Amino acid sequence: MRLIALAGLPEIGPGDDLGALLAERLHGVEPSLARFDVLVIAQKVVSKAENRFLDLASVTPSARARDLAAATGKDPRLLEAILAESAEVLRAKRGVIVVRHRLGYVMAQAGVDRSNVGGVERVLLLPESPDESAARLRATLARLTGVAPGVVISDSFGRPWRLGTTNVALGAAGVPALWNRRGERDRNSRPLESTEVAWADAVAAAAGLVMGEADEGLPCVLVRGLRWSAPDVPALDLVRPIGEDLFR
Repeated sequence: MRLIALAGLPEIGPGDDLGALLAERLHGVEPSLARFDVLVIAQKVVSKAENRFLDLASVTPSARARDLAAATGKDPRLLEAILAESAEVLRAKRGVIVVRHRLGYVMAQAGVDRSNVGGVERVLLLPESPDESAARLRATLARLTGVAPGVVISDSFGRPWRLGTTNVALGAAGVPALWNRRGERDRNSRPLESTEVAWADAVAAAAGLVMGEADEGLPCVLVRGLRWSAPDVPALDLVRPIGEDLFR
């Protein structure tokens, strides 16, 4: 497997044709784009292109946001933005708020981000529908390059019981985000009973080693050398149903 960062992408702004910008950089990659190539794209550049900015100066905090601000020490306007993106607040303590995002992800701050967005009063939200964003980008790449690669939109998540963040898939198109291998056999011919591979998460995590987490400025990574036989599955299928949540 090879991980190739697409360098030279300009600062992305609202309305920019991200798919076209990526296609331009892919034209310079040798060998040319192929079907089993996967392009991993950081959520932040997708959100910027889709104008998911929010000006905190326009936000009026609710009583709930003010209560959470007192508990966490965070800006009450930021807490109001987090609440608007959340289905449920799971934990809140000094410096930390963990929520169930409106799409089902369990994550800190509902993905509302203040880093690298320009201006202290602006925040950036997750895409409205990351799987649909991935599908649109894949369609644009197919139209401009003649090849429809896999597309994964990634974001960095913390994980329960483990320190640090790692990239996971928020959106996916043209790949099996979740690969169900139940019924296959292990090396001792024992049938697999519960094995489901978080395939797109694994690809996103690998690409994250090249993207970095600070000022690297490498939000897009081409992953080559993968093969799969499973059908396409959207990234939203990676979210565990609430009924299977044993920690509630």
